[in-house]
Amino acid sequence: MIKVKESDVRIPLDVPEQMRDNYVKNFMEATKATGRLMLYAGDQKVEHLNNDFYGENISADDNDPEHLFRIASKGTIGVFATQLGLISRYGMDHRNVPYLVKLNSKTNLIKTAQKDPLNNQLFDVDQVVEFKENSGLRILAVGYTIYLGSEYEHIMLAQAANIIHKAHANGLLVVLWVYPRGKAVKDEKDAHLIAGATGVAACLGADFVKVNYPKKEGADSANIFKEAVETAGRTNVVCAGGSSTDVRKFLQRLHDQIHISGAKGNATGRNIHQKPLENAVRMCDAISAITFGDQSVDEALQVYEGKKKLKL
Repeated sequence: MIKVKESDVRIPLDVPEQMRDNYVKNFMEATKATGRLMLYAGDQKVEHLNNDFYGENISADDNDPEHLFRIASKGTIGVFATQLGLISRYGMDHRNVPYLVKLNSKTNLIKTAQKDPLNNQLFDVDQVVEFKENSGLRILAVGYTIYLGSEYEHIMLAQAANIIHKAHANGLLVVLWVYPRGKAVKDEKDAHLIAGATGVAACLGADFVKVNYPKKEGADSANIFKEAVETAGRTNVVCAGGSSTDVRKFLQRLHDQIHISGAKGNATGRNIHQKPLENAVRMCDAISAITFGDQSVDEALQVYEGKKKLKL
């Protein structure tokens, strides 16, 4: 298992002196003192409505919102990302969970061909800080989505910049979801464009940036993804998990992203929560075996199959 010390954490200069210990504590807790993030994503109930939670090849467990929280309580994760409303409804029964509050969300009903996307802010950092103090929950971070290339990108960029400044002022981490999307964007999976997205996140001062894995015919995604990781500099890059796929294939891709591309973790939703509870928990542990434990794909697969216990 890789380890970082508290003294290794680079504290952004917009974190005030009295909040630096809080920032370091949140970073160490979210990354399990590895510098890598395992983000368990449960924000899709707005983003994709019920498409990700009910239907063919999706466990019946997944239609109950608490399924997301049960997984987060039992599995090994860095942070569980979801909306404040869900946390307020279920957090009292899942106090052990490390949370990331997603500050904006939109549905997928209005397509890009109809209108460029605007993912407007729903909550502000002050509300999250107040909720954290009142609830006593382990809220380590906030998250926000930007659609670069949308005609409304200026609104999202300004909101994200203010969120980062305010979050750091309170010692919280910030993860930006940054996706090129809109009528001006010809290829959302273009490696050079995704590198541009991670560079924007760096300029805004994000701690982590979540982007899509690039795809180009005839090219190896792990190698062309290196550009995005290098461009991000001291902002850590994590990759979106995407739709459900074969477990070994998923774990291999994750391993490649970390050990070939240089990513600092992953953000996984559907590949976890669409499974029955026991399988979903083992999937969390398998992902964490690679992310936190620096284990091989074969070792992680043994964790998923229940042949081996996760040891960190």
